[in-house]
Amino acid sequence: MEFILSIIGSLVLVICVLVSVAFLTLLERKVLGYIQIRKGPNKVGLMGIPQPFCDAIKLFTKEQTYPLLSNYISYYFSPIFSLFLSLVAWLCIPLFVKLFSFNLGLLFFLCCTSLGVYTVMVAGWSSNSNYALLGGLRAVAQTVSYEVSMALILLSFVFLIGSYNILDFFYYQKTIWFLVILFPISLVWFCICLAETNRTPFDFAEGESELVSGFNVEYSSGGFALIFMAEYASILFMSMLFCVIFLGCDMFSFMFYVKLTFISFVFIWARGTLPRFRYDKLMYLAWKSFLPFSLNFLLFIIGLKLLLIYYMWLMMFSKVNSKIYFYLMFSKHMLVQAHWLIN
Repeated sequence: MEFILSIIGSLVLVICVLVSVAFLTLLERKVLGYIQIRKGPNKVGLMGIPQPFCDAIKLFTKEQTYPLLSNYISYYFSPIFSLFLSLVAWLCIPLFVKLFSFNLGLLFFLCCTSLGVYTVMVAGWSSNSNYALLGGLRAVAQTVSYEVSMALILLSFVFLIGSYNILDFFYYQKTIWFLVILFPISLVWFCICLAETNRTPFDFAEGESELVSGFNVEYSSGGFALIFMAEYASILFMSMLFCVIFLGCDMFSFMFYVKLTFISFVFIWARGTLPRFRYDKLMYLAWKSFLPFSLNFLLFIIGLKLLLIYYMWLMMFSKVNSKIYFYLMFSKHMLVQAHWLIN
């Protein structure tokens, strides 16, 4: 029975994520419309709410084409695997009913993001298009560069809370959020999330003004829709992870979803206001700014932890010394009393 409930819970989670992706695209089009002083989609239904579902039906019913020189199997399966990884990453969220017990949730998340690089690379390579290949190579270099800083920051939090379980972040932020005491790290983490999801100003894998459409230039119909859904599912997951790590809140409360919506809005806000970086500046930012900063933060957390351990050991040692001194003084007093009684 528990296994069946776990399967049903996982399916409900996947359906909820896909519906959230649909409404996130609508939110993005609305926000970008108002940023550019125009209205977003407002013709379909009430205020354009059914628009994402109409777009999905249109994309999946269009004719499926593939380049004659492409590697057929890799070309078709890379978007499917990309969406699969984006949805599997959601399984590490601590829910009441779940299929797996992820005490190593952060490690599982790193594995999923690392595997996501290969889907973009294979999608660009299997198309046998120069633009797609350049977009894939850019995505691989960008993701690998920023994953180093991401892993170091996550490792710092593992040392800080003493666990890989995502649920433990809630217990440590009941009094004060990590955002308040670690604000610079939260900004670095948000920039890394933008780079990991290939969003503006780090959208070099898709650079329309340079590479036509990047690694997905040869995709149409369902393949393009799956790549699109995988990207927005990753944005939602990164927003959720930011809320868990820095804006600690009970995942089953209403405020958690308000925070999640706000962080997703900031992703869209960044796209509407920031220009694209130059590619060399992106790499300099990763290796010369974020990497030393995250490494120093890791060393600071380790040093702080060792200092606390030393202080606790010192306190315990001083208590033990005081107890030994008390017992020695008490024994001496008793010996003196016994000697006086005997004499």
